[in-house]
Amino acid sequence: MYFITIDCGTTNSRVYVVDDRGSIISKATRHVGVRNTSMTGSRKCLEDGLREAVTEAIEASGIDPHQFKAILSSGMITSEIGLCEIPHLSAPCDANTLAANLTKVENVHLTDFDIPVYFVRGIKNAMPAVVEDTFALVGELDFMRGEEAQMVGLMREQKVQLPATVVVLSSHTKFIPINAKGEILGSLTTTSGQVHEAILKQTFVGKSVEPQEGDEPEPEDYFDPHIVSTAADWIRDGGILRCMMLPRFLDVLLDTKWYQRKHFYEALIAAEDMMSIGGLDRFDPVFKQRFIFIGLPGRCRLYEYVVRQNLPGAEVHSICETTAIDKLSIDGVLEIAKKAGIFHE
Repeated sequence: MYFITIDCGTTNSRVYVVDDRGSIISKATRHVGVRNTSMTGSRKCLEDGLREAVTEAIEASGIDPHQFKAILSSGMITSEIGLCEIPHLSAPCDANTLAANLTKVENVHLTDFDIPVYFVRGIKNAMPAVVEDTFALVGELDFMRGEEAQMVGLMREQKVQLPATVVVLSSHTKFIPINAKGEILGSLTTTSGQVHEAILKQTFVGKSVEPQEGDEPEPEDYFDPHIVSTAADWIRDGGILRCMMLPRFLDVLLDTKWYQRKHFYEALIAAEDMMSIGGLDRFDPVFKQRFIFIGLPGRCRLYEYVVRQNLPGAEVHSICETTAIDKLSIDGVLEIAKKAGIFHE
């Protein structure tokens, strides 16, 4: 039994052909996401890109298209700038709730074949039925699209100890508390990745943290605890806007290497990002005792160090290997589809 899974994000989308045990048979990627819809005002670019990726993945698998049981997708594909807007579910939410609300969609043309398409709904933080003061409430709100499937896959395959906070490090950072019953309680999202890129591209900071002609290469697996700790201290002292000047001072006024400044800059972003963990107290202080980071190795290492400095007693784990990260979403959507009765092992 074969499936096509789609992980549609803001800027990139990944399509996999998998069997019912989650083994990856083929993969196709496209540099297309919901940002294209936002920029063009049309879903056509997104749909065309996903359709191309689906076609490529099917052809690479060598599997007869009529053997596919379903196309399963999570992520931004269900947003208002995706292919079919589907409202969020309200937290708390577990795998059974996600399965009960798995949505079959029509008029989404991802293949020339009659393969049913199902979308996993995202999750939003719980909020009162009546909002009296919108600006007093807004900081407690959040939502996710795609990470809910990752969380189901994580709980299924990794046998994680709960309760825990899962921290997904991508174009955004998402802090996702999961209680002892396996319920996703909501999320806290920051724009860390996007701010990181915007500052490098749109301000003078980029020149100070990137190699120039004749500079020596960055040492392999470079990490300096003193630089990271000092960056965190400056963030607490002056905040992110003041601290964004510091790499420039290190470059112009002091004798430092470009990769040291880069490391300092990335540590500033990580330290600022981790200020968000204070919001976990709104769910329960217990969620500051165990963290699971999902992301690239260097970024996970940086965040792990910041957490251990701020919360010395916290238990910290990371999932950094690309295939393992990809498998979280695949295993998650398959588990949801199985619980929804689309197939049985």
